[in-house]
This record gives sequence, structure tokens and C-alpha cells, in this order.
Amino acid sequence: MTLALFDLDNTLLSGDSDYEWGRFLVTKKLVDEVEYEAANVRFYEQYKQGKLDIHEFSAFSFKPLSMRSMEELNELHQEFMQEVISPLMGDKAKSLVERHRQKGHTLIVITATNSFITAPIVKAFGIDHLLATEPKIRKGRYTTEVNGTPCFHQGKVARLDAWLAENNRSLEGSYFYSDSHNDLPLLEKVTFPVAIDPDEKLEKIAKQRAWKIASLRS
Repeated sequence: MTLALFDLDNTLLSGDSDYEWGRFLVTKKLVDEVEYEAANVRFYEQYKQGKLDIHEFSAFSFKPLSMRSMEELNELHQEFMQEVISPLMGDKAKSLVERHRQKGHTLIVITATNSFITAPIVKAFGIDHLLATEPKIRKGRYTTEVNGTPCFHQGKVARLDAWLAENNRSLEGSYFYSDSHNDLPLLEKVTFPVAIDPDEKLEKIAKQRAWKIASLRS
């Protein structure tokens, strides 16, 4: 069965869920505004430049999770979904997912953003499979450590390869939709790479290689 792989942030979503979660925490006064916003912007710029240290960023982004109970986090996330994420789930993105579903393709979101933030979003898109960076859990609470391989850059390939082996599947005829040059290692592996609202570097490469370029923005 054909695989349809989707990046999440700035691809299916018209925004970055990790960055927006940080801004949401700031508005709720759950983190120090000046310190957190500055760090959030700094890491986001590093990501766009292809210079992000995923372990350093994960420790930063997991810290607010580690300070709260699962119950409190889930309540916050429900509010986050309603206030922030739902408006970023555009009709074009929903239609793209549905077209692949109607073709009987296996749908997978593969994202560097952690599973706490992304799992409810992926569920809202009606997608069953998620490969994301996993926070380590100890005694029923999140820690600031990554569990296993971070799902970022070459790590996306490693995580997908493990999933393919576990499920006895292949990338024959596969699609991957992404906005970021950080996803080049995986874009280069699939049969049909598609640049969605690409950053400048990915757009240049996509044009050079005659990859499809499309937009999911309204």
C-alpha cells in the first residue's frame, strides 16, 4: 500500500505548532515572557537556517511539560487546539489528506515537534500514524530528555526506516510533503517529493530537480 507522508508545521498547518505552543504558554503567563519568547525566536531562527541542535531545543521545549501534571497539560492542550491550532488547519490541507485517504494510501505525519503537541493535531486531521520526537516519561511525568532518536533531519529517515521494517512496508510509490530544507534527507528518499509553501532553500532545490511545488495556504 502506498505511503503518503506529511510534515506538519508550515505544511499541513499554516504555522508552526511548537512555536505557537510557546507563545500560548507566554499568553497564559505560565513561563517568563521575555526569557521564553527570546529563546523561542532564537531556536526558530536556527531551525529555518538549518542549524538547530535538536537535543538543546528539546530540553528547552520539554521543560514546561516537565513542570506540570498530565491532567493539567491535557487541559491546556484542549484550549490550545481551540484557540490556536484549529484556525491553522486549512481546507486545502484537509482536502489533500482526504484525497490520499480516498486512494487507500497509508497516511503518516512525520514531524520534529514532540508528540505531546502533535498527537491531538494529527488526530484532528484524521491521520492514524505519527512519527514525532518523543519526550521521555518518568514516574508519570514528562522529563526534559528525548526518548530514542529525535525525529529531525536525518532522524526522520531513521525513524521511518524503523517503522517500515516493523510494518514490512516500503517507500515504493511514496509521497512526502514538506516546506523545509531540513527535510531534504527524506524528500530525497521518496518516489514523489512535494515542496509545500517551501522555504527559499527548498524552493530553489525543488526547481532544480523539477519537484512539484504547491501551496496549501488560503
